[in-house]
Parts: sequence; structure tokens; C-alpha cells
Amino acid sequence: MAAALAERSCLELNAAARGPPRRIREVAFSPPGTAPLPAGRYGDSAGGFCYQESAQLTAATRNRFVRWTTSGDTVELVEESLDVNLLNNAVRLRIQGCPFLPGGVHLCEVQSHLVVLLITGQTVHRLLLPHPARMYRSELITESQMQSVFTDIGKINFRDPSSYYVIPSVPGLASNSVASAAWLSSEGEALFALPSALGGIFVLKLPPHDAPGTVSVVELKQSSVMQRFLTGWMPTAIRGDCGPSDLPISLSVHCLDHDAFLFALCQDHKLRMWSYKDQMCLMVADLLEFMPVSRDLRLAAGTGHRLRLAFSQSLGLYLGVYMHAPKRGQFCVFQLVSTESNRYSLDHISSLFSSQETLIDFALTSAEIWALWHNEENQTVVKYINFEQNVAGQWNQVFVQPLPEEEVTVRHDQDPRETYLEYIFMPGRFTNAAIQKALQIFSQGAESHMDLTWDELKKEVTLAVESEFQGSVTEYECSPEEFWQLQVEFWSKFYACCLQYQEALSRPLALHLNPHSSMVCLLKKGSLSFLVPCSLVDHLYLLSNEHLLTEDDAAIFDDLEMSRDVVCLVQCLRLIGESISMEMAFIMEMACSRLQPPEKAAEQILEDLIANDTENMMEDIHSKLQEIRNPIHAIGVLIREMDYETDADMERAHHLNMRMNLTQLYGSGTAVSVVCWGVCKIATIRFLICRDLLILQQLLLRLGDPTVLGGGQLFQSQQDLLHRTSPLLLSYYLIRWASQCLASDVPVDTLESNLQHLSVLELADTTALTPHKLVSGPQTIVELFFQEVARKHIISRLFLQPNTSLAETSLNWPHLITAIVSDFLPLLWPSNPGFLFPECLMGSCQYTQLQEYIRLLQPWCHVNMGSCCFMMGRCYLVMGEGHKALDSFCQAASEVGREEFLDRLIQPEEGEMVSTPRLQYYNKVLRLLDMVGLPELVIQLATLAIMESADDWRSQATLRTCIFKHHLDLGHNSEAYVALTQNPDPSRQLDCLRQLVVVLCERSQLQDLVEFPYVNLHNEVVGIIESHARAVDLMTHNYYELLYAFHIYRHNYRKAGTVMFEYGMRLGREVRTLRGLQKQGNCFLAAINCLRLIRPEYAWIVQPASGAVYERPGASPKRSHDGECTAVPTTRQIEILELEDLERECVLARIRLTLVQHDLSTAAVAGNSTPEETVALLVRAGLFDTAITLCQTFKLPLTPIFEGLTFKCIKLQLGGEAAQAEAWDWLAANQLSALVTTKESSATDEAWRLLSSYLERYPSQNSLYHRCVINKLLAHGIPLPNWLINSYKKVDAAELLRLYLNYDLLEEAVELVLEYVDAVLGKGHQYFGIEFPLSATAPMVWLPYTAIDQLLQALQESTTNHHNVMLYQKLHDKMEDYQQKVSVATRDRLYRRN
Repeated sequence: MAAALAERSCLELNAAARGPPRRIREVAFSPPGTAPLPAGRYGDSAGGFCYQESAQLTAATRNRFVRWTTSGDTVELVEESLDVNLLNNAVRLRIQGCPFLPGGVHLCEVQSHLVVLLITGQTVHRLLLPHPARMYRSELITESQMQSVFTDIGKINFRDPSSYYVIPSVPGLASNSVASAAWLSSEGEALFALPSALGGIFVLKLPPHDAPGTVSVVELKQSSVMQRFLTGWMPTAIRGDCGPSDLPISLSVHCLDHDAFLFALCQDHKLRMWSYKDQMCLMVADLLEFMPVSRDLRLAAGTGHRLRLAFSQSLGLYLGVYMHAPKRGQFCVFQLVSTESNRYSLDHISSLFSSQETLIDFALTSAEIWALWHNEENQTVVKYINFEQNVAGQWNQVFVQPLPEEEVTVRHDQDPRETYLEYIFMPGRFTNAAIQKALQIFSQGAESHMDLTWDELKKEVTLAVESEFQGSVTEYECSPEEFWQLQVEFWSKFYACCLQYQEALSRPLALHLNPHSSMVCLLKKGSLSFLVPCSLVDHLYLLSNEHLLTEDDAAIFDDLEMSRDVVCLVQCLRLIGESISMEMAFIMEMACSRLQPPEKAAEQILEDLIANDTENMMEDIHSKLQEIRNPIHAIGVLIREMDYETDADMERAHHLNMRMNLTQLYGSGTAVSVVCWGVCKIATIRFLICRDLLILQQLLLRLGDPTVLGGGQLFQSQQDLLHRTSPLLLSYYLIRWASQCLASDVPVDTLESNLQHLSVLELADTTALTPHKLVSGPQTIVELFFQEVARKHIISRLFLQPNTSLAETSLNWPHLITAIVSDFLPLLWPSNPGFLFPECLMGSCQYTQLQEYIRLLQPWCHVNMGSCCFMMGRCYLVMGEGHKALDSFCQAASEVGREEFLDRLIQPEEGEMVSTPRLQYYNKVLRLLDMVGLPELVIQLATLAIMESADDWRSQATLRTCIFKHHLDLGHNSEAYVALTQNPDPSRQLDCLRQLVVVLCERSQLQDLVEFPYVNLHNEVVGIIESHARAVDLMTHNYYELLYAFHIYRHNYRKAGTVMFEYGMRLGREVRTLRGLQKQGNCFLAAINCLRLIRPEYAWIVQPASGAVYERPGASPKRSHDGECTAVPTTRQIEILELEDLERECVLARIRLTLVQHDLSTAAVAGNSTPEETVALLVRAGLFDTAITLCQTFKLPLTPIFEGLTFKCIKLQLGGEAAQAEAWDWLAANQLSALVTTKESSATDEAWRLLSSYLERYPSQNSLYHRCVINKLLAHGIPLPNWLINSYKKVDAAELLRLYLNYDLLEEAVELVLEYVDAVLGKGHQYFGIEFPLSATAPMVWLPYTAIDQLLQALQESTTNHHNVMLYQKLHDKMEDYQQKVSVATRDRLYRRN
């Protein structure tokens, strides 16, 4: 590496001003007792203040400073920080009618306050603000924003008499001097030194803010004793007699513990030093002694002189004086020397001459002078010099930011609007404020365009120019050329407005130098810029020719010969650069943008240069080349200086939390924009150097002169250098492009979805990205990268390395900014293995920018090619171009295992199966594609990955499962089935099979499900469908029907029948609704059909078990009441069902359905009822015909039916009209015999008729049904109908008698016995079913004597009842008569037999 220059030129770097103007709080105050002065009395001024501890790494005020600008009666104070974004950091204070003295703002630090001392033309003010160290402790500063010291300025009472004072009219303020000084005494008093109207100085003293007191005014005058003492060694003319000649032009103060030295540079070219405490003039020095003097100068008043002080603990107090003379100026540096007896003198250190005309400001340190001028063309000139080391008096240049071009060139093939917008809104060219002011003027103040963002401003500008343009086009039609010309005219008019305001806002007002951190800032009317050291290569290239010729060659490289060669080489490059026209420069720009070889473009530019060489530039270059002893070596050295390629990736960032005070170092928007603008500047300069170097190399190749090249052998190395320069040029082009490319605003939902994608890739933590909304305006992508990622890497590298010494020392701005930029460039360098920049763009959703970055990179950069392909794939995914994304992902696969980013991408999770790197990569991409929702691409990629995993059956299983899943999602059922059958893992295969069944069922694609062949998987499918069938709701899923179809398709009818029978049984048990019963009936019919298709000897099924016994996969164990697991019954009796059993079940199901159709309320109980229960339900519902059918099917007695019908008849007989009307419903459901039409029939009559018909139709053994009917009637106290008595008499008169006796119906019993006896004796015997009455020839007859005896006994016992007595007598007589007749008949019979 080349030895660093002892002194080098500097670059001016603007802090970005793309955001809307910061919100400045306005505070106005009108001091009482003042008359308004004209606002333009004094010129604008600016200045800065830096905290004592601003360079301490652990201080709360680190990297903070305050800058101010005055204009008329307004001062604008802004607190800046390079570490954090300060809130409420700008205030505009207006002291109405009191214009500020230039430089009349002084800030002083005390332990707990920051004191602002203000001096206007009429008043002095003191403002107390809380010190930042009191507001925050430095170790707590981890946030990226914090409150400024100006946050509470609104709470200050400006009218408080202790905070301001009106300058007294006597002695009064001098009108022709603007000098002032202010300071705080050690007691806390505020002191203001001002030029007196009578000449000399007066000092106003405000008492301490927290102590009572009055304001005092002290005039600094020499005592008579001092005057006599001074007379001895000075001419009388310069005694301190307060004449106007000693009017101070510039005042400075140096504070001591209990005193203050006041230095006054006066009109008479003398420097006077006063002690405030003693109120004595301690020293008077004539400065004309130190400069070549003419008589005119001695007589003229020295109005342009300036004075600055610089104090160093080790070196003491330095005084810098600028002596102004027409056409020239001179700086003198003195050191204050004290002798015994309180005498002081000046030790002259250096005199430096300057040819510049107008000095604006200068700053002094104990070693350097920085100066700011305006030259004749009103251009800014900044230079600095080290007056201790630089003996030759050679000033170092500062390359200030040039104003934008005066005109924008628009080619005929370009759209004027686009060209101008691109040029105006190019980052770093115009500030937001300048464009807004131009817009306001251009649109004639039609509306206020304040607080517009960069994008909004762009739209407003377009609208304003276009509307002006449209308003001026009067012709209905105009040619394209005229239209184009008009557009250019209006856009150039707007551009001129922008330029005018940019120039006004860029006018420098002062230099601000921080002596603690050596930071130098340029304070302008509308902005702030920083001066940073220039790197060696840039320094040589930018330096003007006269400087380059006087450059001390030995200071560049240790090798003197090599130094001369490099300087000559750079001079050749300068000659080429100055000869290149805009058109030629455009050729190279286009070549880089269109990915054409830069070597070809350089060749073309060279040809153009030779063709247009009117000033013999080629001869100059050729003669310069002759001076280079070893051009190949010199070019190699230059290339090495500009190449940031590193062998290994820079170490990844340490966590900055271990040093909390480092977390925000250089993290503010200001610092970010300065660093990144520095990178942009370097890239821009280096691009030009590389371009000129390429042209020069082409020239060398063309010359082919052995004297220059050193023989043909070097031709090859020349070619090599050419091929090294070309990537260098493209790298700088890319970095320059990125530094000017704005980042897009990203909606929150996009950020969230991106975060999900990153979490799938497990990259979310690597860069710790957060949407940053604290920046004032749109960031470039390089700023975004520095803020989010690179800064932490660089800071940790600089401060946390074991060998670093920076952490112990105070912060040095020139060293640190150089180190940061030097460490930042390798992170951006395209051909380095680190991949943090594209990764950050991906994490921040900057997809368009990332695509363009990779487009510009891919053709020539062969590092991280796979990672670039992967990033391109991510971009395509977001843009919705899935197939392109897949191609990119596949291209990236070949580089897996070779690139750091891809290696991090494929790191396995904990517990994850480790496979080959490429398979791990495919796995990550598959998960990403899956999350985005692109199943077709997942299938394609998984199919490709299977070829890679030939020997790894686990990976194969995973990939086949993946293919299966996505085919299934897409509805490719056949492909899904094929993928399932090819899965080598049985457990995964079973899982897929289960999923296939469930999904196809849900989609009702049952035909596919049934027709798949299921080779070697038949039982598994049946098991899966069965387990689902038994586990899910019967009415929402049709797994049983599916299983039935499955078996039918395979002609397995018995299993199909079993399935449907089980389905029917469960429907009855679990789905007790009308629909459930309908389905149940159909199920039983289907089961019967199945068995009828089988040969009779095989037409049987096994009775399915009840639901609780099924062993469902994954079901929780059943527990008893005390929590113990109940034992599952291991064996159960197998019951075989034949066709007849199924038919009976079918009948029962149909009858249940009939019942529920008639009465829905029975559905809940009918579903699973036994035949007996169903009969009871049917009887209750009045469906007697159906009940009889059921009884006959299951061979059940009809007794419940007769009892039920009898009860219904009783109810009808006793019920009212409502019961009659209701009865017709159930009566209609039974088949009645033909109606009797002779009279109108009631429901009761019909019910009795139905009962009568049943008794006739269904005879029973021992007349069981008659008996149960009569029993029911008698039990309810209902008199028996005659038809019933008559019909039962025929069947079993004796039983009727016993029933009468049971229910104590003695009269009816007597009547029955009397009739029965008559019938036996032959009278009406046919009514009792007696075929042959009593006679000697007929068969024997009998009477129920036991019952008759019981009847007689009962009648005999109730003798109290006369009626019973009569009945007894009647019966007794009848029986006596019967006995006689029986005796006669018996004798006759015996007689005949004998």
C-alpha cells in the first residue's frame, strides 16, 4: 500500500436534503423599549458550536454540535448529531426590530446548562437550555432518535428581565463595526463585549441567572498610570486614548479561571489585549510590522481584518489574524507569550499569503488554518494549510461541490420531461427546498407547496410545467419537432429557476471547525456540508496541473521513480479527461448501461479523440508517456490503489450490544448521507479515472512502440491490465448507480409477507431488518444498506477488534470517516465474496432495484453467480413471474456449497435430517414456493430434486410426498395417486393415502377414488375409509356409501352388504330424523340387493358390532368413573345374519319411517327402537294396520294393538268434538271396511267398527283378543257394546260371565246366565255358538257352574238389596228348572243307551 500523503486535498460532502424542509418552531419576541431598525442593516452570518465532550466515545454529547444562521432580526438554530436523529432540533427565533450582529450568537457550556448568548443591534439576550448530559446518560442511548437540546425552548420566558437587556445609548453601539464577543464568567455572569460608539470597547454584565443583581456596564479604558507606563515604550499616537482609530473591527475572548482576556483587532491595524477583571490593556501590537506595508495601507482604516483564537492545553493560546489589503490578504499566526510581572507579548509563528479577494470566514487550530473565500466569479473557494509543517506556504485544495450544469443537454431521441426530471431529481444535485421555491415562483405562487415529499414534489413539478406548457400551446396541431422544442423551452425555464435558488441556498456563510474531533463543516445559507480527506488516487486526479507539478513526489510513494511515473500517468489521464466531449463520455455511459464491453467503447472514444484532435493533445500525451519509465508498472500500481477486492469475506458483525454506546455511532440520517455521498463521489471520480485509463491503454496498444512498451513481450501484460481495468470501471459504475438509485417506499403488508418468506429461508435474523421511517426523505439503496447493515459491520470492525486502539482514543473525524468509507467500499464491491448488499435489498423489499443491480452485474462478475441467480428468482417470484423464478433457482443450484450466502441458506435446523447441500437447497426453495402458493413450480422442482436424491430414500420420500400433496391440491388426482404409489416410505405412503381419501371425498370426486387400482394397498384403503366412516358425522360425510361403491366396483357384494347394513344400523342409532330413517331404509334395501346377488349358501353377513366397540385409530382410551382405563372386551359373540333377517330389518325400518312420517315427534325414539317398542309407538300414533303387519312379521301377539284401539275408542266416547276431529287423522291411516251409508257415521262409530273388524279378522286362541278388549272396557267402566257382547257370547260365554263377576256386574251376569241357560235348553242357542242344545240325542252340554255358584253366592250375600234378592230368586228358579230338565234329559239318554 502506498504511503499516505502528509497533506492531501479534501472533498466537500453535502448532507442529503431530499426530505421536505424540517419543521422549524417559530418563536418571536418584541423587546420593550426598542425602536425597530431596518432588517437589512447587517449581512447574513452563520456559525457553529461544538460540545466539550463531542469527541468522547462515552459522552452524551458525542458527535453533536449546534449551527446557526442569522438573517435580519431572525436567527435559526439547529442541533445536529451524527449518531441519532434529533427531534425538535430546529428553532427560528425572531427578535422583532432588532437585527442580529453578524456572529452575534455565542453558546457556552456549563455543568447543567447550555447557555445561548445573543447580541442584536439594540439588545443582548441570555437563554438557558438543559444540557444534553442532564437529559440523557450516554449508556442509555440505544434508540435511533432522541430529544434535542431545543425541545423545551418554548418554555423560556423571553420577557423575563434577567434574560435580556437593552444596550444603553451611552456609550452606545458603534455603527461602523459589527464586532462582538460574549462569554460566561466562572461565577455564572453573562458578559457581552461590544464596540463603543466613541471607539474602544464596553462590556455589559448580566448577573447570574439564579442570583439577584443589576446589570452593569464597564468601559475598558487605560488608567493614567498605565498610560504613563506605556509611554515609555510606545509612541504617543497609539496610546489608549479611545480615539476612533482603536475601534475594534474583530473581537475575541479567551476565558481564564477568574478572568477573561479580550483581544480587539482595531481599525488602526493594532491588536489590543485587555484583562476584563483588571480592566487594563495588557498589550498593544502593531500588526503592520508583520506584513509588507505601503503608506496607503497604513493610513487606510483596516475594515476587513479578522481575528480568531485557538487554545491547546499543551501549546497554549494561538492567535490567527487575517490582514486585509486591496488585491491580497495575509494570515499571521502568533502565540501569546507571558513574561514576568504580568507582561505579554506575541511570538510570530507564521505568515501565509493569499491572492483571493473576498475572505468570508476562516478557522484556526493550533496547527492549521482553514479559509473560505469568494473569488471574482463569485465561486466558493475553500483551502487549508498546516502552518507548522508547510514551509513552502502551499495551500491544500478543497474540492467543493460544484453547482449543477447551467444547461441540460436533451438529445432528439429523448423525452424532455423525462430527461429534465431525471436530472433535477438525481440525488445530490438539488435540495428539496430549492425545488420547492422554484416551483412556487414558476407557478407564480398559485398555491403553497410546503412539506412535500420527494415523490410528491416530482408530481407537482410535472403538473406545473405541463400545465404552463399546455396553456401556451395555441395551435390545434403542431409538428413533433415544434412540440419537442416547446417542451424543452418550458422545462429549461423551470430548470433555470431551480438553479437560481440552488445557487442562493448554496452560498457559504462560514466555516465550523470542531477542535476536539478535527471535523470541519461548511455552513451555507440553506444547508450544511462536511469536508473530508481525499484518497490518494482521487487527490492526484483532481489536483490542478500547477499543484500536481509541485507535488512532492517522494511523499506519494517510498520509491521516488515510481512516484514520478504515477504523477506523469495521472497527468496523461487528466489530458484525456479534459479532451473528452459530452458525446464521447456518453458512449462509455451507454456501453456500461447496455452491458457492452467497455474496452470497445474506449477504442471508439480514442478514435473520436484522434479524429477531432485540433489542439495536438495526442502529441502532449505521447511526450508525457515518454517521461514514464515503466508505464505497465505505473498502471498496475494505480489499479491496485483503486481495487477493493478482498480474498475472504469481511467478518460478519459482532453484536454491538456489548458496547451499547457504539450501537448508534454514525447512525443518524446526516452521517448516513455523508458516508454514502462520499462513496458516490469516490465512485464517480474513480469511474472517470478508469475510463481515461482504458482509453490510455488502448492508445498504448495502438502505438505498440517498443520504446514505450519495452518490447513485444509486454504486449500480453498490457492486455492483462486492460482486462483488469474493465471490471474495475464496471464496479465503480455499479456503485455509482447504486449511490444514486432511490429506494422505494414499501407498504407494511409487503414487508410482513417478505418477513414470512425470509423466515422460511431462515434469513430473517441475519440482517435484522426493520422498516426505517426516521429518515427525512427518500434514501438511496446504498444509504439504506449502510444504515441497516453495513454500519454495524464497520463499527464493530473498527472498535471491537482486539488490536484496535480507536476505542481508547477520542473520535477523530478525518481518520474515522476515511476508515468508514474504506471499510464500506469492500462491502459494496461486486467481486467480493460477501453478499450483504443484495441480501439487504432483498430484506428491504427493493426488488426492482435488486433486479437492475443483478442485470448490471451478471455479464462480467463471476463471483456469487449462484447467489445472484437466487436473488433474481426471489425478484421474479414477487413480480409474479414464477417460471422465470424457477429457472433462476435451478441455475443457482449448481453453485450451492461454493458461495457463502448459499451456504448460510442451507444450514439445517435443529433436529432436521441432514442431506446433501443441493438437496437442502432444493428443500428451502420448495418451502418458499409453497409459501408463495405456486404448486406447479413446486412439482417441477421436486421432480428435478428427485433425480439428485437417487440414493437417499428418506429425501425421495419427502419429495414424493411433496409432489403428491401439490398434485392433489391442483386436482391432478391420477398424478397424485402415481406419486403416492412411488413413495418408498410406508408410513408416509399411508399418510398420503389417508389424505387422498379425505380430500377426494370432500371434493366429491368419488369415481376417481373408487377406480384407482390400489395395488398392495387395498386393505389399507378399506381400513382408512372404514375408520373415517366410523369416526365422522354420518349425515355430512358419505364414507359408507363410498366404501359400498368401492366393494361393488370390485364385485365384493357381501362386504358391500355388510357396509350398508352397518351404515343403516348406525343411522338408526345416531341419526334419529326423518332423513336418517329414509337413508336407513335405502341402506337395508341395498344390503338385501347385495346378498341376493350372491349364491344362497353365501348370502349371509356378520352382525356389525355396536359403535363403542370399534377400535378407532388414535381414539383416546375410555375411562371408568374413577379415571382408570376400562378394559376393551377382547372377544365377543359373532352373530350371523341371513337374508331373512335383513328383510325383517328392512320391514322394521320401513315401518319406523311410516311412523315418523305420520308423527315427526316420534323420530327421536323410533330410530333404534325394537319391534315391540315400535308396535307401542304405532299404537299410540293410531297406525294399527301397520302395527299388525309388524307383529305378523316378527310373530308378536296382537294384544297391545287391541288394547290400544280399545283405549282410543273409550277416549273418543268420552271426549268432545276436538277429539272427534283429531281421530279422523289416524282413522284414515287404517284400511276400514266399506262404510255404512244408511246414517251419518261419527269417528267414535268408525273406531268401534275398526275394533270390531279386527276382532273378526284376527281370531285368537281362547278368544284372547275379545277378553283383553272387554277387560279394558270394563276396567274403564264403559258398558260393553251389544255387538261385542254378542260376538263374545258366541266365542266364550263362560269367560264373559267370569269377567262380569270380576267387575261386580251382577245384573248383567244374571241376565247372561239366564240367556245362556235358555240357549243350552234350545232357546236362541245359535247366539251362543251352541250347535246342539240339550236333548237326549244331542252331544253333552255344560254350564260354568263354578261361576254361577259364585254369582248366586254374591247375590245371596247382598240381601239388603231388594233388587239383588229378586235377581237371586230368578236365577235360583231358573237353575232349579234347568236341573230338572237336565235330569230328564240324562235319564232319557241313559235309557236310550241301555
